[in-house]
Amino acid sequence: MSDVDRLEPRGPSRREFVALGVGALVVASIPLAGRRRFVAQRTVPVMGSLADLTVVHRDRRHAHAAIDAAVARLREVDDLMTRFRDGSDVGRANLTAAHEGVTVDAETAFVLAAALQWADRTDGAFDPALGRLIRLWDVEHRHAPPPQDAVRRLAGRGLYRGLDLSRWQGHPAVRFTQDDLAIDLGGIAAGYGVDQAVATLRAWGIRDGIVNLSGDLYAMGRSADGNPWRVGIRSPERADRLAASLDMEDAAVTTSGDYVKYFEYQGRRYHHLIDPATGAPRASGMHSVTVQADDCMTADAAATACFGRDHSMSERRLAGTSARIVHTA
Repeated sequence: MSDVDRLEPRGPSRREFVALGVGALVVASIPLAGRRRFVAQRTVPVMGSLADLTVVHRDRRHAHAAIDAAVARLREVDDLMTRFRDGSDVGRANLTAAHEGVTVDAETAFVLAAALQWADRTDGAFDPALGRLIRLWDVEHRHAPPPQDAVRRLAGRGLYRGLDLSRWQGHPAVRFTQDDLAIDLGGIAAGYGVDQAVATLRAWGIRDGIVNLSGDLYAMGRSADGNPWRVGIRSPERADRLAASLDMEDAAVTTSGDYVKYFEYQGRRYHHLIDPATGAPRASGMHSVTVQADDCMTADAAATACFGRDHSMSERRLAGTSARIVHTA
């Protein structure tokens, strides 16, 4: 994947990029066929967002069947890891793990273990146990900040240290050892879901395609015209413009930003990216950070951890991983 290519300060035409209405990342428009191959595309609601899937293949029917399988895989991940359903692994843990161990699926345990590793690596800048704070702020429904005393009670606690992941009778199990802890995997599970959708497409023999779950994207192989995929990073200031673009081939990219989920109050924007140290949305002057990595789970966690952070500090935290910052705004 190449470095970021700066764009001219204008809006892209519809011939250059797909409409910019969905998510922080968009893909250049694709010819319906190229080199005797067809392009199958689908947009579906999943994991609390919209997923755009594109497959390039010689057999249109096979391409659509592969997309069906990838969407089903995304929904399986969501069923396990969403915090919005009491019956999911995360939902069951949040209900009772403060009192007793809760067994979870091996996939959920895998993502939880990765999340805890990121929490350790970033000294808690990434914290998968902020569920109560995220519910408290609820930026998609609030119009004013929550009470300060409620925020202060949850701030600076290093809540992830109270998330115990072990085994019980041969199964992965979760237990909470601190009060006020609730799991939220929003900063890593979407990336894992994209990786699983990509693995499913590959199992169907697909070599070229795109899985884009709002701000989490993986580019497989090349586009229908034989060139690398061109991915645009949406401008935080103008939804109809791009801040930059990337040429991508077998790589993942994630953008975390303050301009998709937020509310404004007394001239200040309150977004969904919570700083565990303050218990409030990170206030840094940064509007977005885009991270490239070999896989989308790594890019997702890294972008969440790096948003609003000093660039040099972020680079140190990413050392030893495949992730690197490719754009900030």
